[in-house]
Amino acid sequence: MAKGKKAYFCRNCGFEAPKWLGRCPSCGEWNTFTEEIIAKAPSGTAAAAAAMPQTPPQRVTDIERTSHRRLDLHNAEVNRVLGGGLVPGSLILLGGEPGIGKSTLSLQLALTNHSLRTLYVSGEESPEQIGMRAERLGIENEECYIYSETLLENILAQMAQYNPDVVVIDSIQTIYTEAIESSAGSVSQIRECAASLLKYAKTTGTSIFIIGHITKDGTIAGPKILEHIVDVVLQFEGDSNNIYRILRGIKNRFGATFEIGVFEMLETGLRTVDNPSEILLSHYDEPLSGIAVGASVDGIRPYLIEVQALVSNAAYGTPQRTATGYDAKRMNMLLAVLEKRVGMKMFAKDVFLNFAGGFKVSDTGLDLAIVAAVISSYFDRPIADGTCCAGEIGLSGEVRPAPRTEQRISEAARLGFRRIIVSSFLRKEIKNIRGIEIICISNIGELPRSIFCE
Repeated sequence: MAKGKKAYFCRNCGFEAPKWLGRCPSCGEWNTFTEEIIAKAPSGTAAAAAAMPQTPPQRVTDIERTSHRRLDLHNAEVNRVLGGGLVPGSLILLGGEPGIGKSTLSLQLALTNHSLRTLYVSGEESPEQIGMRAERLGIENEECYIYSETLLENILAQMAQYNPDVVVIDSIQTIYTEAIESSAGSVSQIRECAASLLKYAKTTGTSIFIIGHITKDGTIAGPKILEHIVDVVLQFEGDSNNIYRILRGIKNRFGATFEIGVFEMLETGLRTVDNPSEILLSHYDEPLSGIAVGASVDGIRPYLIEVQALVSNAAYGTPQRTATGYDAKRMNMLLAVLEKRVGMKMFAKDVFLNFAGGFKVSDTGLDLAIVAAVISSYFDRPIADGTCCAGEIGLSGEVRPAPRTEQRISEAARLGFRRIIVSSFLRKEIKNIRGIEIICISNIGELPRSIFCE
């Protein structure tokens, strides 16, 4: 047996080097190189290539236009995130924390499509385990096949035999090919397996979902090149202590990015939430301080979310600043603007920020709602009932318009809000919407008298 060739790969970006390096010259990360044994074996590669049909080059004018063709997955939220449905021949990467519901979601998609032949490949569970889960979720698609295997060549052979419409690989870190002598989950194995699956998807028109684990930093485990290979990258987010889950589109070659789908985790599986605003807004018997409502937009989907803030005197020398579901650095910036431009003494205050439903938000259009909640808690005065906010705050305290403000206003009006506070820069552009009063302000100094009850 010939001696295997060794190489060093960056765990972050997949860069290959002949020797160990302290710093990756491609991505600039430190201490990311791992040693792996590589061997280009013609047998495994030839077997994998033989299972795939060969397609000759085509003239660009002769290529069939398939941009309008999408497969209905019978799941409104997943269809929304994918841009209207599943594109045949696409390779989709689904990432998320352990136990968040990645396998449940992918198995539900395989079980509920009556018109699609699906193949669910699991390298982590036995067919008996998957069968018990499928019985709990409800089996509606009789053309759903379960296959427990980790060898890529065997998986490609079964895919060529059954010719499914949709394939689910759970997970990419457990799949390996005999063409490379390194262990499953290594950089070279993940890269080679993903490339082989991509070739099969493009040559046969089969849509393939591959599930990927994530690291402690929240990024998908394996080389960064994996996200470049696939067509769509989906992130499944949520708090394990909360029943709500968010499917977020990070990359999409066939539609808009950063679209979201909202799900509710039940005993019978994941249920779609058609109107997230209703679950993100709480109803109180009496007005409370420190609670504001912000109009947010993810992708092209508007929704209202409740912002909770608590401001109290610091018990120790250094005040505490904690944000749940929001960037803490952004929160500290907003607090500094409040202290500088409004004169509020935030340097001696503990500030705690939380978003309802366990949501993680990054929309700068929620700046105005966050500041409103902080001001309300600082003065211990409730915000006027039926008031929401939508605007971005700059370092000089100016209120800038939030993206898609008209959609935010329409969503607030639809849910029965009577007042919305926006930037004065939109005074001439925004049309009056029946049933809601639009209050325009230019800086955060005008915010207190706009939000408080008279």
